Amino acid sequence: QVQLVESGGGLVQAGGSLRVSCAASGRTFSNYAMGWFRQAPGKEREFVAGISRSGGTTYYSDSVKGRFTISRDNAKNTVYLQMNSLKLEDTAVYYCAADQRTLKFAVTTNVDVYDYWGQGTQVTVSS
Repeated sequence: QVQLVESGGGLVQAGGSLRVSCAASGRTFSNYAMGWFRQAPGKEREFVAGISRSGGTTYYSDSVKGRFTISRDNAKNTVYLQMNSLKLEDTAVYYCAADQRTLKFAVTTNVDVYDYWGQGTQVTVSS
């Protein structure tokens, strides 16, 4: 089992930047592809970004492509999401998740494939 703890959320003005982190403990971190998802009030949880086990493959939703960057440090058991040029519509609770089933160099956007989830961190973008 993997335990995931997000941190780094907060309040930021539109156009600003924020980096959220997700620290993992438990099983070998490098055995898991990692994903960031978000959920805004009244909306379904949606995929934001994902990264393969080694970090060689990344994938982004169209809504954040070019603005967000996912990365991981397997030595520190941590995955990051750097968010730039933030928009009001980026306001949500951000969750990290671990996926042990997807092929080694791949990333999945399917929320149902992810096995473990953090508690989430709130990101609020103000005008």
